Amino acid sequence: MSQDIREILEGVRAGTFSVDEAVLALREEPFEDLGYAKVDLHRQVRQGATEVVYGEGKTPDQIAGIVRALAAAGQGRVLVTRLSADKAAGVQGALRGQPDDASPDATCLDVPFAYHPEARLGVFGEMPAPSGLGTVLVACAGTSDLPVAEEAALVAEFYGNEVDRVYDVGVAGLHRLLAHTDEIMAASVIVAVAGMEGALASVIGGLVSCPVIAVPTSVGYGASFQGLTALLAMLNSCASGVSVVNIDNGFGAGFLASRINHMGLDA
Repeated sequence: MSQDIREILEGVRAGTFSVDEAVLALREEPFEDLGYAKVDLHRQVRQGATEVVYGEGKTPDQIAGIVRALAAAGQGRVLVTRLSADKAAGVQGALRGQPDDASPDATCLDVPFAYHPEARLGVFGEMPAPSGLGTVLVACAGTSDLPVAEEAALVAEFYGNEVDRVYDVGVAGLHRLLAHTDEIMAASVIVAVAGMEGALASVIGGLVSCPVIAVPTSVGYGASFQGLTALLAMLNSCASGVSVVNIDNGFGAGFLASRINHMGLDA
């Protein structure tokens, strides 16, 4: 627990802080300024979910520094997205290595680390037990969509959801999708991942009563315009209850699915 939080809590106990003042202070502060990043240490307090590290564009040392800051502030699990295999090895080495003269404040981080190459995700710490209302089902149209689908599935698991996977069930062979009718109908929320023309989300949306989160992928030939065609098709879906995230945004879909699956539980 940081010193700032302890002082606030002690102030509430002593009567120098009101409960409302303490809540406001906890929502506003603190963050840790690393120079290259201002690490948000209280996102859990404000938003109900801890900060996630976007790995693309960051060096392994920068990612390691952010992860270390989050862990030092008491964040038990840290998720790093868009993390290449080479960069994952560099981050793990930086966190496992001994402090050196260039980084005298560096410390080892003795927590489990799992790298998921297909989803390009790194997870520091243990995955939690499922705590949601029901099951998040991730469906993807084709094998080429798997990286985005796995990103969504693992993010949902990271935030404490039971996840079912139904893969390679695109509209080119509807019998493959209909073979999973029981799982589809039992889900609390569905993430539908598809490239090409993006029709899978509309098909699923027309079958179920639960929310459907559509994820367009950049998979497809020239006229798919790197996912723009699937994005527009999903935005124009005639099926009710379908929402759409950005192209290849498996993280956003998995996060939103978790929010939906925990509604009323985290209040």
